[in-house]
Amino acid sequence: MNLESLAAELRGFVGITRKKAIGDLVGHFPVDSDLIIASFGEDAAVIDDGDEVMLLAADGIWSRLLEADAEWAGYCAVLVNVHDIAAMGGWPVAMVDVFSVDSPDLAEDVLRGLRRGIEKFKVPIIGGHFHPDTPYSALDVAILGKAKKGAVILSSTAEPGDSVVVGVDLDGRVHPSFAINWDTTSFKDGEVLLQQLGSMRVLGERRLATAGKDISNPGMLGTLGMLLESSRAGAVVHLDLLPKPQGMEMLAWQRMYPGMGFVVTAPQEKAEEVTRVFRDRGLTAAVVGEVTKERRLVIESRGERAVLFDFDRENITGIR
Repeated sequence: MNLESLAAELRGFVGITRKKAIGDLVGHFPVDSDLIIASFGEDAAVIDDGDEVMLLAADGIWSRLLEADAEWAGYCAVLVNVHDIAAMGGWPVAMVDVFSVDSPDLAEDVLRGLRRGIEKFKVPIIGGHFHPDTPYSALDVAILGKAKKGAVILSSTAEPGDSVVVGVDLDGRVHPSFAINWDTTSFKDGEVLLQQLGSMRVLGERRLATAGKDISNPGMLGTLGMLLESSRAGAVVHLDLLPKPQGMEMLAWQRMYPGMGFVVTAPQEKAEEVTRVFRDRGLTAAVVGEVTKERRLVIESRGERAVLFDFDRENITGIR
């Protein structure tokens, strides 16, 4: 597949296109508080709390995942929330959930998955709301975390000239129930996973990263696109440098939600140290590109180039 075709396929990927509605919603919620340091567009909102900050995030589980494998959906509800806090350079404190079900069997499966996630990542659910009799099933989880005030990693602060660095766990498998999930966590010891998640806290506290996000449903390049959009910047990414499971096609990999992965930007002189932090904590890491002033995400490989996103003409989320 040539790069123009790859770019077109990714622009039409549902993991990316379903983000487009977000920007229209944000205008309904003006933020007017001196305590709010950062809000929409970040993996978690940042709230002033003295020498530390509170991090607040929420994720709703995609109905397709809930229908495909309810236990895996419950587990992922914990996984994705913990990642949102880790991506900000923080540590999780506790979660609450809103759970609606139309089937007792589905409810038991989801609860089993939630328990697995709680045990694996050592973050409790301490409250929430339960609808036991709805005509549909839905699962939403919110999480509270904390971070040192000067160590928060935002996704809106990448600078032209920065290096783009990816850290991801390649030791995994395509999940048998949901083919766009790369499972690297369900079979690993929780302490290993906490070490991997803690890599972002190290980057934040050492002031190594200028911006960062956890790799989520839009995939590796889609997640980088969201970071660049909110930073009002662009980048050139060298596809041949992207960490990728052996034997997997690039299009399939870029549509995949990895169980453990982050994309960050860093000053060029700090980029290799960033890769060492990731590698020391069990992730495969590489410098894969450069941030540019031109507000386009360009992919290149073996002399071929294509524009994946032109942010002067299109949005991923539309958040400014």
